[in-house]
Amino acid sequence: MVATAAFSLAAGLLTVGSVANAEQDGAASADTAIQQRVENPYEGAQVYVNPDWQAKAREGGGSAIADQPTFVWMDRIAAITGTEGARGLQAHLDTAVDQGADLFQLVIYNLPGRDCAALASNGELPADAIGRYESEYIDPIVDILDDPAYADLRIVTVIEIDSLPNLITNVAPRETQTDNCNTMKANGNYQKGVGYALGQLGALPNVYNYIDIGHHGWLGWDDNFEPFADLVMNETVNNNGASPDDVHGFVSNVANYGVLHEEHFDADTVIGGRAVRETSSWVDWNRYVDEASYAKAYGDLFSQRFGRPISMLIDTSRNGWGGADRPDGPSSSTDGDTYVEESRIDRRIHTGNWCNQSGAGIGERPTTSPEEGIDAYVWVKPPGESDGSSEEIPNDEGKGFDEMCDPAYQGNPRNGHNPSGALPDAPLSGHWFQAQFDELIRNAYPPL
Repeated sequence: MVATAAFSLAAGLLTVGSVANAEQDGAASADTAIQQRVENPYEGAQVYVNPDWQAKAREGGGSAIADQPTFVWMDRIAAITGTEGARGLQAHLDTAVDQGADLFQLVIYNLPGRDCAALASNGELPADAIGRYESEYIDPIVDILDDPAYADLRIVTVIEIDSLPNLITNVAPRETQTDNCNTMKANGNYQKGVGYALGQLGALPNVYNYIDIGHHGWLGWDDNFEPFADLVMNETVNNNGASPDDVHGFVSNVANYGVLHEEHFDADTVIGGRAVRETSSWVDWNRYVDEASYAKAYGDLFSQRFGRPISMLIDTSRNGWGGADRPDGPSSSTDGDTYVEESRIDRRIHTGNWCNQSGAGIGERPTTSPEEGIDAYVWVKPPGESDGSSEEIPNDEGKGFDEMCDPAYQGNPRNGHNPSGALPDAPLSGHWFQAQFDELIRNAYPPL
Protein backbone atom coordinates (compact mmCIF):
# COMPACT_ATOMS: atom_id res chain seq x y z
CA MET A 1 0.00 0.00 0.00
CA VAL A 2 1.36 3.39 -0.97
CA ALA A 3 1.03 5.98 1.77
CA THR A 4 0.85 9.62 0.75
CA ALA A 5 1.75 11.07 4.11
CA ALA A 6 3.51 10.06 7.31
CA PHE A 7 1.12 9.12 10.08
CA SER A 8 1.33 8.83 13.83
CA LEU A 9 -0.70 5.93 15.14
CA ALA A 10 -1.41 7.76 18.37
CA ALA A 11 -2.69 10.78 16.44
CA GLY A 12 -5.02 8.55 14.46
CA LEU A 13 -6.83 7.12 17.46
CA LEU A 14 -10.38 8.32 17.97
CA THR A 15 -10.13 7.73 21.70
CA VAL A 16 -7.89 5.26 23.50
CA GLY A 17 -9.91 2.47 25.08
CA SER A 18 -8.79 0.01 27.71
CA VAL A 19 -7.60 -3.20 26.12
CA ALA A 20 -6.93 -4.72 29.54
CA ASN A 21 -10.48 -4.09 30.69
CA ALA A 22 -11.88 -5.53 27.49
CA GLU A 23 -9.87 -8.72 27.96
CA GLN A 24 -10.90 -8.87 31.61
CA ASP A 25 -14.56 -8.67 30.62
CA GLY A 26 -14.06 -11.54 28.17
CA ALA A 27 -14.93 -9.53 25.04
CA ALA A 28 -14.84 -5.93 23.92
CA SER A 29 -18.18 -4.18 23.82
CA ALA A 30 -19.14 -2.31 20.65
CA ASP A 31 -18.38 0.99 22.37
CA THR A 32 -14.95 -0.15 23.52
CA ALA A 33 -14.19 -1.60 20.11
CA ILE A 34 -14.85 1.61 18.24
CA GLN A 35 -12.81 3.61 20.74
CA GLN A 36 -9.75 1.54 19.91
CA ARG A 37 -9.97 2.03 16.16
CA VAL A 38 -8.02 4.57 14.19
CA GLU A 39 -9.76 7.03 11.87
CA ASN A 40 -8.15 5.62 8.74
CA PRO A 41 -6.91 2.02 9.06
CA TYR A 42 -4.73 2.39 5.94
CA GLU A 43 -2.58 5.18 7.33
CA GLY A 44 0.89 3.91 8.11
CA ALA A 45 -0.07 0.30 7.37
CA GLN A 46 1.74 -2.36 5.37
CA VAL A 47 -1.10 -4.18 3.60
CA TYR A 48 -1.16 -7.94 3.01
CA VAL A 49 -0.29 -9.14 -0.50
CA ASN A 50 -2.17 -12.33 -1.39
CA PRO A 51 0.45 -14.83 -2.65
CA ASP A 52 -2.21 -16.87 -4.47
CA TRP A 53 -3.21 -13.93 -6.67
CA GLN A 54 0.37 -12.69 -6.86
CA ALA A 55 1.55 -15.96 -8.41
CA LYS A 56 -1.20 -15.86 -11.06
CA ALA A 57 -0.45 -12.22 -11.88
CA ARG A 58 3.25 -12.93 -12.35
CA GLU A 59 2.61 -16.02 -14.46
CA GLY A 60 0.11 -14.02 -16.52
CA GLY A 61 2.58 -11.28 -17.42
CA GLY A 62 1.63 -8.86 -14.68
CA SER A 63 4.87 -8.59 -12.71
CA ALA A 64 4.47 -4.80 -12.72
CA ILE A 65 1.41 -5.08 -10.45
CA ALA A 66 1.94 -8.46 -8.73
CA ASP A 67 3.13 -6.84 -5.50
CA GLN A 68 -0.05 -4.80 -5.05
CA PRO A 69 -2.38 -5.69 -2.15
CA THR A 70 -5.74 -7.19 -3.10
CA PHE A 71 -8.70 -8.35 -1.03
CA VAL A 72 -9.24 -11.98 -0.05
CA TRP A 73 -12.75 -13.17 -0.96
CA MET A 74 -14.80 -15.50 1.22
CA ASP A 75 -17.38 -16.25 -1.49
CA ARG A 76 -18.62 -19.58 -0.12
CA ILE A 77 -18.37 -21.64 3.04
CA ALA A 78 -15.60 -23.83 1.59
CA ALA A 79 -13.41 -20.77 1.05
CA ILE A 80 -13.03 -20.43 4.82
CA THR A 81 -10.96 -23.60 5.03
CA GLY A 82 -9.52 -23.28 1.52
CA THR A 83 -10.30 -24.51 -2.00
CA GLU A 84 -8.20 -25.81 -4.87
CA GLY A 85 -5.52 -23.24 -5.63
CA ALA A 86 -6.55 -20.90 -2.81
CA ARG A 87 -5.56 -21.08 0.84
CA GLY A 88 -8.14 -20.72 3.58
CA LEU A 89 -8.70 -17.72 5.84
CA GLN A 90 -6.46 -18.89 8.68
CA ALA A 91 -3.64 -19.69 6.27
CA HIS A 92 -4.00 -16.22 4.73
CA LEU A 93 -3.83 -14.60 8.15
CA ASP A 94 -0.80 -16.65 9.14
CA THR A 95 0.89 -15.57 5.92
CA ALA A 96 0.00 -11.95 6.66
CA VAL A 97 1.72 -12.24 10.04
CA ASP A 98 4.75 -13.80 8.36
CA GLN A 99 4.84 -10.90 5.86
CA GLY A 100 4.90 -8.41 8.72
CA ALA A 101 1.66 -6.91 7.44
CA ASP A 102 -0.35 -4.47 9.55
CA LEU A 103 -3.60 -4.68 7.58
CA PHE A 104 -5.61 -7.53 6.07
CA GLN A 105 -8.43 -7.00 3.54
CA LEU A 106 -11.41 -9.37 3.45
CA VAL A 107 -14.63 -9.60 1.39
CA ILE A 108 -17.67 -11.02 3.20
CA TYR A 109 -19.83 -12.34 0.36
CA ASN A 110 -22.24 -15.24 0.84
CA LEU A 111 -25.69 -13.94 1.73
CA PRO A 112 -28.69 -16.19 1.25
CA GLY A 113 -30.17 -15.46 -2.18
CA ARG A 114 -26.97 -13.61 -3.06
CA ASP A 115 -26.87 -11.19 -6.01
CA CYS A 116 -30.55 -11.51 -6.81
CA ALA A 117 -30.21 -9.57 -10.09
CA ALA A 118 -26.99 -11.18 -11.41
CA LEU A 119 -27.03 -14.91 -11.97
CA ALA A 120 -23.28 -15.11 -12.64
CA SER A 121 -22.54 -14.45 -8.98
CA ASN A 122 -25.47 -16.22 -7.33
CA GLY A 123 -24.27 -17.97 -4.21
CA GLU A 124 -24.62 -21.36 -2.58
CA LEU A 125 -27.25 -20.44 0.03
CA PRO A 126 -30.96 -20.33 -0.88
CA ALA A 127 -33.07 -17.30 -0.07
CA ASP A 128 -34.31 -18.61 3.28
CA ALA A 129 -30.99 -19.92 4.65
CA ILE A 130 -30.26 -17.08 7.05
CA GLY A 131 -29.53 -19.57 9.85
CA ARG A 132 -26.83 -21.33 7.82
CA TYR A 133 -25.36 -17.96 6.85
CA GLU A 134 -24.97 -17.06 10.51
CA SER A 135 -23.80 -20.39 11.95
CA GLU A 136 -21.85 -21.95 9.06
CA TYR A 137 -20.37 -18.83 7.48
CA ILE A 138 -20.15 -15.72 9.69
CA ASP A 139 -19.53 -17.48 13.01
CA PRO A 140 -16.52 -19.53 11.76
CA ILE A 141 -15.01 -16.42 10.15
CA VAL A 142 -15.38 -14.46 13.40
CA ASP A 143 -13.87 -17.32 15.41
CA ILE A 144 -10.77 -17.28 13.18
CA LEU A 145 -10.39 -13.49 13.20
CA ASP A 146 -10.74 -13.46 17.00
CA ASP A 147 -7.55 -15.51 17.44
CA PRO A 148 -5.07 -13.48 19.56
CA ALA A 149 -2.40 -14.29 16.96
CA TYR A 150 -4.08 -11.76 14.66
CA ALA A 151 -4.86 -9.06 17.23
CA ASP A 152 -2.22 -6.71 15.84
CA LEU A 153 -3.68 -6.83 12.32
CA ARG A 154 -6.15 -4.17 11.28
CA ILE A 155 -8.79 -6.15 9.39
CA VAL A 156 -10.80 -4.25 6.76
CA THR A 157 -13.99 -6.03 5.69
CA VAL A 158 -16.17 -5.24 2.69
CA ILE A 159 -19.66 -6.36 3.62
CA GLU A 160 -21.85 -8.16 1.08
CA ILE A 161 -21.44 -6.38 -2.24
CA ASP A 162 -24.51 -5.74 -4.44
CA SER A 163 -27.03 -6.87 -1.82
CA LEU A 164 -28.61 -3.73 -0.35
CA PRO A 165 -28.45 -1.75 -3.64
CA ASN A 166 -30.52 -4.49 -5.29
CA LEU A 167 -33.32 -3.84 -2.78
CA ILE A 168 -33.60 -0.29 -4.11
CA THR A 169 -33.45 -0.70 -7.88
CA ASN A 170 -34.39 -4.28 -8.74
CA VAL A 171 -37.68 -4.75 -6.90
CA ALA A 172 -41.34 -4.09 -7.70
CA PRO A 173 -42.84 -1.88 -9.01
CA ARG A 174 -39.76 -0.94 -11.05
CA GLU A 175 -39.28 -2.16 -14.60
CA THR A 176 -35.87 -3.44 -13.48
CA GLN A 177 -37.35 -5.84 -10.89
CA THR A 178 -36.45 -9.53 -10.71
CA ASP A 179 -38.37 -12.29 -8.95
CA ASN A 180 -35.32 -13.14 -6.83
CA CYS A 181 -34.93 -9.56 -5.62
CA ASN A 182 -38.64 -9.34 -4.81
CA THR A 183 -38.21 -12.48 -2.70
CA MET A 184 -35.26 -11.00 -0.83
CA LYS A 185 -37.09 -7.75 -0.18
CA ALA A 186 -40.06 -9.68 1.21
CA ASN A 187 -38.08 -11.97 3.53
CA GLY A 188 -35.65 -9.30 4.79
CA ASN A 189 -32.70 -11.68 4.83
CA TYR A 190 -30.31 -9.23 3.18
CA GLN A 191 -30.82 -6.75 6.00
CA LYS A 192 -30.72 -9.50 8.63
CA GLY A 193 -27.58 -11.03 7.14
CA VAL A 194 -25.73 -7.74 6.78
CA GLY A 195 -26.81 -6.79 10.30
CA TYR A 196 -25.52 -10.05 11.73
CA ALA A 197 -22.20 -9.72 9.91
CA LEU A 198 -21.79 -6.13 11.10
CA GLY A 199 -22.60 -6.99 14.70
CA GLN A 200 -20.42 -10.08 14.99
CA LEU A 201 -17.43 -8.64 13.14
CA GLY A 202 -17.84 -5.23 14.72
CA ALA A 203 -17.44 -6.75 18.19
CA LEU A 204 -13.78 -7.41 17.31
CA PRO A 205 -11.76 -4.29 18.14
CA ASN A 206 -9.40 -4.60 15.17
CA VAL A 207 -12.11 -5.01 12.48
CA TYR A 208 -13.21 -2.12 10.25
CA ASN A 209 -16.52 -2.80 8.45
CA TYR A 210 -17.24 -1.06 5.13
CA ILE A 211 -20.69 -1.56 3.56
CA ASP A 212 -21.03 -1.73 -0.22
CA ILE A 213 -22.83 1.21 -1.91
CA GLY A 214 -22.83 -0.05 -5.50
CA HIS A 215 -21.53 2.60 -7.89
CA HIS A 216 -22.52 5.95 -9.40
CA GLY A 217 -24.25 4.29 -12.37
CA TRP A 218 -26.48 2.35 -9.99
CA LEU A 219 -27.58 4.60 -7.14
CA GLY A 220 -26.58 8.07 -8.36
CA TRP A 221 -30.11 9.13 -9.35
CA ASP A 222 -32.35 11.07 -6.99
CA ASP A 223 -34.87 8.25 -6.58
CA ASN A 224 -32.09 5.86 -5.50
CA PHE A 225 -29.57 7.93 -3.57
CA GLU A 226 -31.38 8.91 -0.35
CA PRO A 227 -33.67 5.83 -0.32
CA PHE A 228 -30.55 3.68 -0.10
CA ALA A 229 -29.34 5.69 2.89
CA ASP A 230 -32.78 5.19 4.47
CA LEU A 231 -32.51 1.43 3.91
CA VAL A 232 -29.12 1.36 5.61
CA MET A 233 -30.11 3.49 8.57
CA ASN A 234 -33.69 2.30 9.14
CA GLU A 235 -33.52 -1.40 8.31
CA THR A 236 -29.91 -2.58 8.51
CA VAL A 237 -27.49 -1.03 10.99
CA ASN A 238 -29.70 -1.81 14.00
CA ASN A 239 -30.83 -5.21 12.69
CA ASN A 240 -29.99 -8.67 14.08
CA GLY A 241 -27.38 -7.58 16.63
CA ALA A 242 -25.80 -4.69 14.73
CA SER A 243 -25.42 -1.12 15.89
CA PRO A 244 -24.30 2.01 14.02
CA ASP A 245 -20.97 1.76 15.88
CA ASP A 246 -20.24 -1.42 13.91
CA VAL A 247 -19.99 0.57 10.66
CA HIS A 248 -16.68 2.27 9.93
CA GLY A 249 -17.50 3.33 6.39
CA PHE A 250 -18.68 2.46 2.89
CA VAL A 251 -17.06 1.27 -0.34
CA SER A 252 -17.86 2.20 -3.94
CA ASN A 253 -17.34 0.52 -7.33
CA VAL A 254 -16.54 -2.96 -6.01
CA ALA A 255 -15.78 -5.30 -8.93
CA ASN A 256 -17.02 -2.62 -11.30
CA TYR A 257 -15.64 -0.28 -13.92
CA GLY A 258 -16.87 3.26 -13.10
CA VAL A 259 -14.13 5.76 -13.83
CA LEU A 260 -12.55 7.49 -10.83
CA HIS A 261 -12.68 11.00 -12.33
CA GLU A 262 -14.37 12.14 -15.53
CA GLU A 263 -11.83 14.85 -16.26
CA HIS A 264 -13.70 16.80 -18.95
CA PHE A 265 -17.21 17.26 -17.55
CA ASP A 266 -19.52 16.75 -14.60
CA ALA A 267 -23.29 16.43 -14.51
CA ASP A 268 -23.74 20.21 -14.39
CA THR A 269 -21.38 21.10 -17.26
CA VAL A 270 -23.31 23.38 -19.63
CA ILE A 271 -22.99 22.65 -23.34
CA GLY A 272 -25.19 24.40 -25.88
CA GLY A 273 -27.01 26.27 -23.15
CA ARG A 274 -28.08 23.23 -21.09
CA ALA A 275 -26.48 20.97 -18.48
CA VAL A 276 -25.32 17.62 -19.85
CA ARG A 277 -27.32 15.97 -17.08
CA GLU A 278 -30.39 16.92 -19.13
CA THR A 279 -29.09 16.37 -22.65
CA SER A 280 -26.70 13.42 -22.52
CA SER A 281 -28.07 9.90 -22.89
CA TRP A 282 -24.94 8.66 -21.07
CA VAL A 283 -25.49 10.87 -17.99
CA ASP A 284 -29.28 10.47 -18.23
CA TRP A 285 -30.21 12.79 -15.33
CA ASN A 286 -27.72 11.19 -12.94
CA ARG A 287 -26.23 13.56 -10.34
CA TYR A 288 -22.80 11.91 -10.63
CA VAL A 289 -20.59 10.96 -13.56
CA ASP A 290 -17.70 9.32 -11.69
CA GLU A 291 -16.88 7.38 -8.55
CA ALA A 292 -14.95 10.05 -6.63
CA SER A 293 -17.81 12.55 -6.62
CA TYR A 294 -20.32 9.81 -5.84
CA ALA A 295 -18.34 8.32 -2.95
CA LYS A 296 -17.69 11.73 -1.41
CA ALA A 297 -21.38 12.64 -1.64
CA TYR A 298 -22.31 9.46 0.22
CA GLY A 299 -19.54 10.13 2.72
CA ASP A 300 -21.09 13.52 3.47
CA LEU A 301 -24.62 12.12 3.67
CA PHE A 302 -23.73 9.22 5.93
CA SER A 303 -21.58 11.42 8.16
CA GLN A 304 -24.73 13.48 8.76
CA ARG A 305 -26.87 10.40 9.33
CA PHE A 306 -24.39 8.72 11.72
CA GLY A 307 -23.45 11.94 13.48
CA ARG A 308 -19.70 11.25 13.10
CA PRO A 309 -17.12 11.14 10.30
CA ILE A 310 -17.70 8.20 7.95
CA SER A 311 -14.86 6.71 5.92
CA MET A 312 -14.98 5.86 2.21
CA LEU A 313 -13.07 3.47 -0.07
CA ILE A 314 -13.10 3.20 -3.88
CA ASP A 315 -12.22 0.06 -5.85
CA THR A 316 -9.89 1.20 -8.64
CA SER A 317 -8.70 -2.21 -9.79
CA ARG A 318 -10.27 -2.05 -13.27
CA ASN A 319 -11.43 1.51 -13.94
CA GLY A 320 -8.34 3.04 -15.57
CA TRP A 321 -9.71 3.10 -19.16
CA GLY A 322 -6.37 3.86 -20.80
CA GLY A 323 -5.34 2.82 -24.27
CA ALA A 324 -6.08 4.25 -27.69
CA ASP A 325 -9.74 5.01 -26.98
CA ARG A 326 -9.06 7.30 -24.01
CA PRO A 327 -9.83 10.91 -25.01
CA ASP A 328 -6.89 13.29 -24.68
CA GLY A 329 -9.12 16.32 -24.12
CA PRO A 330 -12.71 17.57 -24.16
CA SER A 331 -14.87 17.56 -27.26
CA SER A 332 -15.40 20.76 -29.22
CA SER A 333 -19.04 19.89 -29.94
CA THR A 334 -21.81 22.26 -28.86
CA ASP A 335 -24.31 19.38 -28.68
CA GLY A 336 -24.48 18.00 -25.14
CA ASP A 337 -24.92 14.36 -26.11
CA THR A 338 -22.09 14.48 -28.64
CA TYR A 339 -19.86 16.38 -26.21
CA VAL A 340 -20.19 13.69 -23.55
CA GLU A 341 -19.74 10.81 -26.00
CA GLU A 342 -16.51 12.30 -27.32
CA SER A 343 -15.21 13.42 -23.91
CA ARG A 344 -15.99 10.56 -21.54
CA ILE A 345 -13.15 8.40 -20.22
CA ASP A 346 -15.43 5.51 -19.22
CA ARG A 347 -15.87 3.73 -22.57
CA ARG A 348 -18.55 1.22 -21.61
CA ILE A 349 -21.65 1.06 -23.77
CA HIS A 350 -23.81 1.74 -20.69
CA THR A 351 -23.08 2.31 -16.99
CA GLY A 352 -25.27 -0.70 -16.19
CA ASN A 353 -22.77 -3.03 -17.91
CA TRP A 354 -20.77 -4.92 -15.29
CA CYS A 355 -19.46 -8.19 -16.70
CA ASN A 356 -15.90 -8.54 -18.09
CA GLN A 357 -16.04 -5.20 -19.88
CA SER A 358 -14.19 -4.89 -23.17
CA GLY A 359 -11.60 -2.10 -23.29
CA ALA A 360 -11.14 -1.73 -19.52
CA GLY A 361 -7.76 -1.16 -17.89
CA ILE A 362 -6.03 -1.31 -14.53
CA GLY A 363 -6.84 1.84 -12.55
CA GLU A 364 -5.03 3.82 -9.88
CA ARG A 365 -2.79 1.68 -7.73
CA PRO A 366 -3.81 1.15 -4.10
CA THR A 367 -3.11 4.44 -2.35
CA THR A 368 -3.74 5.74 1.15
CA SER A 369 -5.57 9.07 1.64
CA PRO A 370 -5.42 9.88 -2.10
CA GLU A 371 -7.86 12.79 -1.86
CA GLU A 372 -10.02 14.49 0.73
CA GLY A 373 -12.87 12.30 1.91
CA ILE A 374 -11.37 9.00 0.71
CA ASP A 375 -9.50 6.64 3.05
CA ALA A 376 -7.91 4.73 0.20
CA TYR A 377 -8.05 3.55 -3.37
CA VAL A 378 -8.15 -0.24 -3.02
CA TRP A 379 -8.23 -3.31 -5.24
CA VAL A 380 -11.22 -5.22 -3.92
CA LYS A 381 -11.64 -7.18 -7.16
CA PRO A 382 -8.30 -8.84 -7.95
CA PRO A 383 -7.49 -8.00 -11.59
CA GLY A 384 -7.64 -11.08 -13.80
CA GLU A 385 -10.53 -12.77 -11.99
CA SER A 386 -13.64 -13.19 -14.14
CA ASP A 387 -16.98 -11.55 -13.37
CA GLY A 388 -18.87 -14.51 -14.82
CA SER A 389 -18.85 -17.07 -17.61
CA SER A 390 -19.87 -16.07 -21.13
CA GLU A 391 -21.82 -19.30 -21.45
CA GLU A 392 -23.31 -21.77 -19.00
CA ILE A 393 -20.67 -23.88 -17.25
CA PRO A 394 -21.78 -26.65 -14.83
CA ASN A 395 -20.16 -26.16 -11.42
CA ASP A 396 -20.45 -26.95 -7.72
CA GLU A 397 -19.86 -23.34 -6.63
CA GLY A 398 -23.47 -22.17 -6.87
CA LYS A 399 -22.66 -19.87 -9.81
CA GLY A 400 -25.19 -19.51 -12.61
CA PHE A 401 -24.99 -18.11 -16.11
CA ASP A 402 -25.96 -14.47 -16.63
CA GLU A 403 -26.66 -13.21 -20.13
CA MET A 404 -24.89 -9.96 -19.28
CA CYS A 405 -21.66 -11.97 -19.58
CA ASP A 406 -22.53 -13.08 -23.14
CA PRO A 407 -20.97 -10.77 -25.76
CA ALA A 408 -23.97 -11.37 -28.05
CA TYR A 409 -26.57 -10.34 -25.46
CA GLN A 410 -28.54 -7.22 -26.39
CA GLY A 411 -29.52 -6.15 -22.90
CA ASN A 412 -32.46 -5.70 -20.54
CA PRO A 413 -34.10 -2.87 -18.57
CA ARG A 414 -31.19 -2.83 -16.09
CA ASN A 415 -28.74 -1.70 -18.78
CA GLY A 416 -31.16 0.29 -20.92
CA HIS A 417 -31.50 -2.54 -23.46
CA ASN A 418 -27.92 -2.08 -24.66
CA PRO A 419 -25.36 -4.71 -25.73
CA SER A 420 -23.54 -6.26 -22.80
CA GLY A 421 -20.03 -5.13 -23.83
CA ALA A 422 -18.62 -8.35 -22.34
CA LEU A 423 -15.51 -10.17 -23.48
CA PRO A 424 -15.90 -13.66 -25.02
CA ASP A 425 -14.71 -17.00 -23.67
CA ALA A 426 -14.88 -16.03 -20.00
CA PRO A 427 -14.68 -18.64 -17.20
CA LEU A 428 -16.80 -18.78 -14.03
CA SER A 429 -16.79 -15.75 -11.76
CA GLY A 430 -13.67 -15.65 -9.61
CA HIS A 431 -11.69 -17.91 -11.95
CA TRP A 432 -8.62 -16.66 -13.75
CA PHE A 433 -9.35 -14.97 -17.11
CA GLN A 434 -6.04 -14.46 -18.89
CA ALA A 435 -7.45 -12.66 -21.94
CA GLN A 436 -9.07 -10.05 -19.72
CA PHE A 437 -5.91 -9.68 -17.64
CA ASP A 438 -3.89 -9.04 -20.80
CA GLU A 439 -6.29 -6.28 -21.80
CA LEU A 440 -6.30 -4.74 -18.34
CA ILE A 441 -2.52 -4.53 -18.43
CA ARG A 442 -2.48 -2.98 -21.93
CA ASN A 443 -5.08 -0.37 -21.03
CA ALA A 444 -3.80 0.54 -17.57
CA TYR A 445 -4.11 4.20 -16.59
CA PRO A 446 -1.90 5.53 -15.19
CA PRO A 447 0.18 3.36 -17.54
CA LEU A 448 2.35 0.67 -16.03
